[in-house]
Amino acid sequence: MSGYEVTEPRLRCVLPFEAASAEVRLLRRAAAAQLSRWGMPAAADEAELLVTELATNVVKHVGEGASATLILEWRGERLRLEVHDKSRAMPSPNTADCYAECGRGLHLLAALAVDWGAVLTAVGKAVWCEISINSGQACRRIARAGEVLEGYQGLSHGVPLRGSGRDLGLEESAVELIADLLHWTAARGLDPDDVLDRAQMHYEAEAAAA
Repeated sequence: MSGYEVTEPRLRCVLPFEAASAEVRLLRRAAAAQLSRWGMPAAADEAELLVTELATNVVKHVGEGASATLILEWRGERLRLEVHDKSRAMPSPNTADCYAECGRGLHLLAALAVDWGAVLTAVGKAVWCEISINSGQACRRIARAGEVLEGYQGLSHGVPLRGSGRDLGLEESAVELIADLLHWTAARGLDPDDVLDRAQMHYEAEAAAA
């Protein structure tokens, strides 16, 4: 029996934000953009709604201007969204009176998500939820490519880039990686053009079947 363990591709993105209405809109767009980069734009609408609910609850129940963090994590067939803040007051869908609006929001969270919960952390709490995504062959390829490029970017540029520069850096790293692979195939007596043609055929066949 093999001693190797097969694990699902895993991607993680950390987005700090400030609890304010304008910031929530920007956070929602940033989350959608990240999902698009991961190759899962179909999950963006649902994720944006959940991000809005999680972040808005920080604004309402922790306070305007409070620092918080959204974490997106894609592993296997699920996308996990976590919002961390510095309040230790745990949310409850059954809380009455001034928290009734929060309670309705949590019912919405429960209706949309496969699972959700809240946990205390060393500095406050984290409210999380998970949604199902299509994890077919194409998605697994995108996840693996994303992991490789994240590491390759660090080797190419010395330090990871952020923001729009990060996206440009990943694109440049993709070009450099492909070029290096062509050098690698040529050094082993293979035809780089033939390898490119075969890769293109694989891509077009899988894209047509998607």
